[in-house]
Amino acid sequence: MDVAFADDQMRARTGHAAHNLAVLRHITLNLVRLDPIPRKGGIKARRLIAATSDSYRAQLLELT
Repeated sequence: MDVAFADDQMRARTGHAAHNLAVLRHITLNLVRLDPIPRKGGIKARRLIAATSDSYRAQLLELT
């Protein structure tokens, strides 16, 4: 998780924020890993593509 999301630099420390964000990161990581179309690059590259491409993000969320 640290490599893909820079988890050590996380600043959420109040209440349940750290745990809630960790759950969201796990969901995101699983969605990116289960991408049915093989793509070049690692998890970081796929996250960048998902952040910038609406069509790829919709495909990951199975909205299309």
